[in-house]
Amino acid sequence: MKKFLFVILFSAVSLSLKAQSEDVDMEAIKKIRKEGLENSKVMDIAFYLTDANGPRLQGSPGFMKAANYAKNKLTEFGLNDSRLEAWGDFGKGWELQKSYIAMTAPYYRPLIALPKVWTGGTKGLVQAEVLLVDETDTTALEQYKGKMKNKVILLYKNDKIKLSFGPDAKRFTEKELEEMVNAKPEATNQRDTTFRNMIAAMRKASYLSNKTKEMAVKDGAIAFFSMNPLGKDGTVFVTGGGSYKPKDPENLLDIALAAEDYLTLCRLAKAGIPVKLDLDVKTKFYSDDLKGYNVLAEIPGSDPKLKDEVVMLGAHLDSWHTGTGATDNAAGSAVMMEAVRILKASGLKPKRTIRIALWSAEEQGLHGSRNYVKNHLTDTTTMKPNAEGDKIAGYFNVDNGTGKIRGVYLQGNEECRSIFTKWLEPFADLEAKTLTIRNTGGTDHLAFDRIGLPGFQFIQDQIEYNTRTHHTNIDTFDHLLEDDLKQAATIVAAFVYNASVRPEKLPRKK
Repeated sequence: MKKFLFVILFSAVSLSLKAQSEDVDMEAIKKIRKEGLENSKVMDIAFYLTDANGPRLQGSPGFMKAANYAKNKLTEFGLNDSRLEAWGDFGKGWELQKSYIAMTAPYYRPLIALPKVWTGGTKGLVQAEVLLVDETDTTALEQYKGKMKNKVILLYKNDKIKLSFGPDAKRFTEKELEEMVNAKPEATNQRDTTFRNMIAAMRKASYLSNKTKEMAVKDGAIAFFSMNPLGKDGTVFVTGGGSYKPKDPENLLDIALAAEDYLTLCRLAKAGIPVKLDLDVKTKFYSDDLKGYNVLAEIPGSDPKLKDEVVMLGAHLDSWHTGTGATDNAAGSAVMMEAVRILKASGLKPKRTIRIALWSAEEQGLHGSRNYVKNHLTDTTTMKPNAEGDKIAGYFNVDNGTGKIRGVYLQGNEECRSIFTKWLEPFADLEAKTLTIRNTGGTDHLAFDRIGLPGFQFIQDQIEYNTRTHHTNIDTFDHLLEDDLKQAATIVAAFVYNASVRPEKLPRKK
């Protein structure tokens, strides 16, 4: 028992000494805070990435326009070697050029309806009737064979919309943050089991839908309607509906409806009332350039011994197509661009090189970041860092909406706790103080973490991210919070600078 207590006390003292030895240049932090909080350009950047640019779907003209804007802006900020770098083949681009969808019988009603990505169009205005498919297994689908030609296919749903008795927007409570601080490391097999169960449930739910689509294509249906029950009050969650692979055929027009509109059509058709529609949808595929591109730029290191080492910061630049991708992820891209602007405008001289990366094709599977890590940083035999990868001091990511930073997910890297504790201390007044051992997934830091490099995602207040804006038609500039983004950019700039000047690279996970 005494030996056990000694180990605990020794560990606590060791962590305390590590924290005390982590020097923070407070004069540099003062400059960063002043520039970031008083002279911010983060909303200007966000405006150009959203309102001025439009959606930034991977492979679309909108993405390339935004990428070139970012490249040129980073050069204007004073960064070196700003460039678009191809990471490999992606596939076809796509663009929505026109969309009009309305119910014309039993009465006229414009529908909140948005075509999914990489699907075809109608080749002009067409009129069609709704065919309700009211079955729950694929065997029963056979009765609809031969009946789908020139119809719009609707799978019957009787979901009940849950009314909102609480706010759509929320911030972390002190209790929630405390729970994160006290969280235990999550076992890998537990995470894997949770992920496998989630995937299994998704596959089961989509199986009938996919079989119905296959029949609709063979029969010559005009379109297929779908809905997400979370998309209420005019909010529509919309992502992919077809394939971007170069040789795959054009997919059947797949249209996501607001839940209220979808359920209205279901009730009418179920009651035997004929439902007629007008549809005029024009889409365009792009196949001239099938490659994917990341945006990269650097602030060179000033220390002869450390300048070959690199601190990276990044966010994905691509978005889905129905809003303008403001919270996902123009916010993160603007924060990272603003962070490097702050460092240049403050006149600070990082010892290590700082490299910003704005990733592409994150929404299709982290392709931009994963291929960058594979092409540059990975020994493909061992799947560990190669010589270039060993020079990465750390990677920081922002991709959870417009909310302010509340801390950092340590991603299981306990060795960084004492370091980040010191780095967050100057920002306690900005409510950033939480460190959790928990992992978080679904974004680009995973590409670094998977080969053993220290990659981190910041903890951010949710605001409306999961209720209103993430992958929806209302993910627009109006849902960005200026003060939160200023705070986030300032803290990111400080973290990146601190990582660039500390004597050692950030510790790897043990």
